[in-house]
Amino acid sequence: MYTRKEEFKPFESKVWLSSPTMHGDEQKWVDEAIRTNWVSTVGANINEVERMTAEKIGCKYAVGLSSGTAALHLAIKLCGEKLYGQPKVGHGTLEGHKVFCSDMTFDATVNPVAYEGGEAVYIDTERDTWNMNPIALEKAFEIYPDVKLIVIAHLYGTPGKADEIRAIADRHGALIVEDAAESFCATYKGRQTGTFGDVAVVSWNGNKLITGSSGGMLLTDNEEWADKARKWSTQSRENAAWYQHEELGYNYRMSNIIAGVVRGQLPYADEHMAQKKAIYERYKEGLKGLPVKMNPYDEKNSEPNFWLSCLIIDEDAMCKQVRGEKDVAYVPEHGKSCPTEILEAIAGINAEGRPIWKPMHMQPIYRMNGFVTEDGNGRARSNAYIAGGCEDVGVDIFNRGLCLPSDNKMTPEQQERVIEVIRACFE
Repeated sequence: MYTRKEEFKPFESKVWLSSPTMHGDEQKWVDEAIRTNWVSTVGANINEVERMTAEKIGCKYAVGLSSGTAALHLAIKLCGEKLYGQPKVGHGTLEGHKVFCSDMTFDATVNPVAYEGGEAVYIDTERDTWNMNPIALEKAFEIYPDVKLIVIAHLYGTPGKADEIRAIADRHGALIVEDAAESFCATYKGRQTGTFGDVAVVSWNGNKLITGSSGGMLLTDNEEWADKARKWSTQSRENAAWYQHEELGYNYRMSNIIAGVVRGQLPYADEHMAQKKAIYERYKEGLKGLPVKMNPYDEKNSEPNFWLSCLIIDEDAMCKQVRGEKDVAYVPEHGKSCPTEILEAIAGINAEGRPIWKPMHMQPIYRMNGFVTEDGNGRARSNAYIAGGCEDVGVDIFNRGLCLPSDNKMTPEQQERVIEVIRACFE
């Protein structure tokens, strides 16, 4: 072996990628819900969390739901119904229609398009923020001029070019669903993410900036949409003395117990974000001199929440790495490394890292969907990549990038050891 990474002593307790950080206030509100017997999908915690979230983000209404994915589903359903009308039972609101979607994201962002019968067309990533490329989006409208819905995500807590995407959507009469699940508290040109779409979502999943262990929120300025989302989330029960149902519903409402955890977490959101930023800055300083770069953001216009710190290895510093569908292999080389080697080395000291999200157009389930790059030739380029030729931006970031341990309880000393292990990989 060419490195000394095996010499580092493992941590006694695991350093996580991003784990929940509890403060004690959460227990107070959970106990209150139990004491008063409000443990189902109604209660003071839900009402207060909806109010606090809307106030924090700067929207009029927030609807508490069981997960960020549930929120995305109802957000996409609302847009589909507005665009194409209410479908017959058993049919989705997007039946037969294409939707432009971020390519580099978790599949929860795009799966609800399929739930509603739509077909995602993936828009390649841009290097400035690792988010949807506005140039590629404009090109996509040239290829698919009838599309009327865009689903965007802000990757790893870094805002995308929301104003440019909003302007493109407005020119083409399209609606935007904004997935701010990873970017709660992040701002773009002074505005919180979650306020740029026609409807948006945040997530309270266990690894997010703040958590309820699960849960999410649908965000909107449209009172009718907020009311409809609440109705759909409780099996679409009508206002009758008996159980009356006139449209399809879901069991998606947040519980008052989960809301109690979120209620205790919300006051600490800014503190968590400051801790995450400090982690990002320590990595940036500690990795100087290596052939790597941190995940980028627009320093002039945006303030990420720094949910996850990531790095990308310079192209000429990559050792050979080959990924299959589920397996990976690499060849160690002096002065070079790859995401797999670094992740294995980090795991060797009992710390957790992750690969970058694999782009959606590379996923077996979506491999035949449309894909557009800024030159308008995405699918052909992807085929060339698979055959060993040129690479799309998202594919390139996936190939050379990785997510670093970013837990806000990680000490500077623990982070320094992670940095030393990364440095050893390039020896």
